[in-house]
Amino acid sequence: MRERGKISSVVAMFWPFALVAAVAGLWAYGRLGGELAYGVRAGESLLDFLIEMALVLPPMFLLVGLFEVWVPRAVVERHAGKRAGFAAIPWMVLLATVQAGPLYGAFPVAVGLWRKGCAPRNVFIYLGAFSAMKIPMLTFEVAFLGWSFSLARTLITLPVFIVIGVVMERLLPADYRLPEPGDPRAVVNEEGRP
Repeated sequence: MRERGKISSVVAMFWPFALVAAVAGLWAYGRLGGELAYGVRAGESLLDFLIEMALVLPPMFLLVGLFEVWVPRAVVERHAGKRAGFAAIPWMVLLATVQAGPLYGAFPVAVGLWRKGCAPRNVFIYLGAFSAMKIPMLTFEVAFLGWSFSLARTLITLPVFIVIGVVMERLLPADYRLPEPGDPRAVVNEEGRP
């Protein structure tokens, strides 16, 4: 059983690298004359994605680091903690709408908020609002679909994100905490779960 757990941990750790290597191999085969057009497209998409990540993630981590250092935990707990109630929702929506970038750029901010004492429901509301209510995205949406559509979609999706945040918080164990780097709970066990 312990061997199966170790194998699962190794597979979980290395499968993303194996996937990238497989796509790179398909791209190289297609570029070297093989009849593999989808391999070339997959490799070019992977390269575009890696460039995007290289441009987005370092500034995002820098901002998250500054957030960790400059914003006191008491401020986050007062405005977005468990006792903040529904007054935290406008803060979460405001924080999410003024940001730009892909959704994976929101995860470091979400972790930073969680570790600073933000209530889990507010973290989920932040992630939902980030995914659908960013100002740059709304600008494009208004240009193509009009104000009425954008306003209606926003008014429909925001309550959904709030409900999802509350439900997700209730589904989490009361003593749940994020694993720290090096925490043995972060290692995948033999069932494939941390």
